[in-house]
Amino acid sequence: MSYEMIAILMFSSMMLMLLTGQRVFGAIGGVAAAAAILLWGTGGSDITFSAAMKLMKWYPLLTLPMFIFMGYVLSESKIADDLYKMFHVWMGPINGGLAIGTIGLMVLISAMNGLSVAGMAIGATIALPELLSRKYDKRMVTGVIQAGSSLGILVPPSVVLVLYAMIARQPVGQLWLAGVVPGLMMAAMFVLYIAIRCHFQPHLGPALPEEERDVPMREKLRLLRAGALPLVIFAAMMVPFVNGWTSLVESSAIGAMTAFMAAVLKRRMTRHVFQKSIRQTLAISCMFMWIILAALGFGAVFDGLGAVNAIEGLFTEKLGLGPWGILILMQISFIVMGTFLDDTAMLVIVAPLYVPLVGALGFDLIWYGVLYTVTTQIAYMTPPFGYNLFLMRAMAPPEISIRDIYGSILPFVLVMAAALALLMAFPQIALWLPEYVYGK
Repeated sequence: MSYEMIAILMFSSMMLMLLTGQRVFGAIGGVAAAAAILLWGTGGSDITFSAAMKLMKWYPLLTLPMFIFMGYVLSESKIADDLYKMFHVWMGPINGGLAIGTIGLMVLISAMNGLSVAGMAIGATIALPELLSRKYDKRMVTGVIQAGSSLGILVPPSVVLVLYAMIARQPVGQLWLAGVVPGLMMAAMFVLYIAIRCHFQPHLGPALPEEERDVPMREKLRLLRAGALPLVIFAAMMVPFVNGWTSLVESSAIGAMTAFMAAVLKRRMTRHVFQKSIRQTLAISCMFMWIILAALGFGAVFDGLGAVNAIEGLFTEKLGLGPWGILILMQISFIVMGTFLDDTAMLVIVAPLYVPLVGALGFDLIWYGVLYTVTTQIAYMTPPFGYNLFLMRAMAPPEISIRDIYGSILPFVLVMAAALALLMAFPQIALWLPEYVYGK
């Protein structure tokens, strides 16, 4: 059997195991371990052992539990509630203002957490009931929360970009900075869409009644200070790192400690909050560790087979595609896989194949990391089986049907597709900031 056929058999076996409901790390790691032993005998076990040692020696991996802990502390201590009250007071007087404020809330939550699931949970529990009670259109608000929460995997400190850095062997700091401008651009495009649509269709997002807008300026300023807290935490973490005063791991520790102290000073760091934050951090961190370990083992076997060269030959010689044609085909494959996988699973499955190929085609791997992230944002919000759609269905109240969720997301998917096209046409949107900071 040729190496190309072995690679195809490995990939199809892994996909079959995933479709049967096996855990991601079990499907990927199990296929990698079995293939290594069948191909190289008992010596093949050294491949997975080497992958484990590589993982244990990767110092930046310590950032994962720090950022996850920071996000859960801020979430469980209800600091996010203060943020939403701030947007409620300041943005309520305009049509669609609360929906625009929800996008702002999601941007700040993303800067505190780095995971889209956290933004979805906070949006569904805090913003969604409030928006529905204010007579906002249920399709509009469902789409707003799904689209806004997707920014969590793009805006730093993005956990997905940390994983991409591990697999693609790229600097985490540059990837984070590369995600800043595209993330803010996409948030601005969401806001523009909401503002324009609610201007012409005010019934979709009515302004707050006059009596609710009558809030003393003193209270408004107090809420504004509460809303500035996440920016203080983000600045305390990122400014020393960008200026080279601290390492990535040290900055993540500063962020976690600052969030913890903020909860303590607000007298919200109870025993229950602390224990729940620790448990959730441990669970999520261990999950990521197992997935990365499985991905490294799978990638090592693929490297040994020369599968990357075989796939490059398939695209360039047999299909006759140019670099941009291959890149577009890759992005389409992400959208297809997004119908049944989340962003992390997609990354660890295809990164061993795509990342070396992208480098061989002459594309910048920092830029591609952002491109991948935006594409997966689109992928798991695309009907009929997008990962985010069913997550939203699990969190939404009974009056919001799956049909409403499908209908809500299509306009935002089109906005995100436009943002992706801009990123592909103008790579400097992503590359300008890291080049400016690290070129100094």
